[in-house]
Amino acid sequence: QVQLVESGGGSVQAGGSLRLSCAASLRIFGTNTMGWYRQAPRKQRELVALMGTGGIRTYADSVKGRFTITRDNARNTVFLEMNNLKPEDTAVYYCNLKRDTNPRYDYWGQGTQVTVSS
Repeated sequence: QVQLVESGGGSVQAGGSLRLSCAASLRIFGTNTMGWYRQAPRKQRELVALMGTGGIRTYADSVKGRFTITRDNARNTVFLEMNNLKPEDTAVYYCNLKRDTNPRYDYWGQGTQVTVSS
């Protein structure tokens, strides 16, 4: 069973920066997508950023130009650089590792809290 271990959350003031990291506990072979979702209180979980093994990136409109996702395929690790943070970025951020073709899998991290104060 693969576990995703997240780190890097915390509290910052608006305009500050944080860097999230997520590492898979086992070596994962084949193409897949790693990325980040977030869930704020009383809201649904939403996509933040995804990156495929081939390098294609997807961002939510709300974070474009402020957040950057990168990954190290050899180490099955994904990073999220978050700059110019806003109070509305406050949420629990979840790492996701997913493959939609056989063999399918869909793993989630335990979540890391990001709090941005105004």
